[in-house]
Amino acid sequence: MTSSTLTAPPTRRGSDYARLSRRVAEAGLFARRPGWYALRIGLTLGAFLAGWMLVVAVGDSWAQLALAAGMAVATTQVAFLGHDAGHRQMFRRRGPSELAGLIAGNLAVGLSYGWWVDKHNRHHANPNHADEDPDVGAGALVWTDEQAAATRGLSRWMARRQAWLFFPLLLLEGLALHVASVQALVGREPDGRWRTPVRHRAVEALLLVAHAAGYLGLLFAVMSPGKALLFVAVHQGLWGLYMGCAFAPNHKGMPMPSAEDDLDFLRKQVLTSRNVRGGRFVDVALGALNYQIEHHLFPNMPRANLRRARPIVRAYCAEQGIPYVETGLVESYRQALAHLHEVGRPLRRG
Repeated sequence: MTSSTLTAPPTRRGSDYARLSRRVAEAGLFARRPGWYALRIGLTLGAFLAGWMLVVAVGDSWAQLALAAGMAVATTQVAFLGHDAGHRQMFRRRGPSELAGLIAGNLAVGLSYGWWVDKHNRHHANPNHADEDPDVGAGALVWTDEQAAATRGLSRWMARRQAWLFFPLLLLEGLALHVASVQALVGREPDGRWRTPVRHRAVEALLLVAHAAGYLGLLFAVMSPGKALLFVAVHQGLWGLYMGCAFAPNHKGMPMPSAEDDLDFLRKQVLTSRNVRGGRFVDVALGALNYQIEHHLFPNMPRANLRRARPIVRAYCAEQGIPYVETGLVESYRQALAHLHEVGRPLRRG
């Protein structure tokens, strides 16, 4: 499925987003939440550091595998902080935002902050657009009929079965993120230009080296090589799975606009996004990305305000006749897998 044919917006669409923004601003939802973020950062980094202290205390024990699973959760929560920093939800100014992002991303998680910001900004600019959104570009998975038809060999074999392979492949997502981070920092075009724009390339490289040295050094210092390698496999595998499960419900299986679709900003963001119900637990587990519609409309809105923006946005979409999609967590995965299965159907017939 290349795209869904989307209804053309009304002629006066240019002011629709402005009116919604005014309503949200009048509710005070663009205001920063320094107290909330101070508490969130303290709790998240506290749990993260306490987890590594426990790893040291437990030592050479098979109980480390359970700790590896717990650290996958803590690592993802730290990555959510990096996401918020990248959108300047914590601080208005670039400097503090970048510092927080470099600490959370490069140093704590081992993920290039500059690479991720560049990639994520392109996703926000054109969500679910096969030619513009890097999150739905052809790779291990394919998202359109054209991408599926272009596969060959192992890629075609995987595309036929991609709905079944989706969750197993997420176990490799952590490794893929580390590799992509390194490639972004060292990769050059044939003419010598850097392939990925990164503002603090040398600093990012040093922080990634520090992360790798500290991470591997600690593990091999407190446990046998075999247990250390198993810890890495469990930790990185479950981290990738958690990250993928947090981001997959947001757009996968939603309409994919093409160049022929004439959408204003409001409709581009709402029609391609899906919210996920589930209460406070889901809010924490998904880093508030379950309010994906509100996040895409107002990406620098503090995470804690997205829940309060939801009824305003939902009511406004109803006024404008814009479909506002919201579903449960399990149903969001079902829809994403159904899309993957449908894209692979022509290949299974062949």
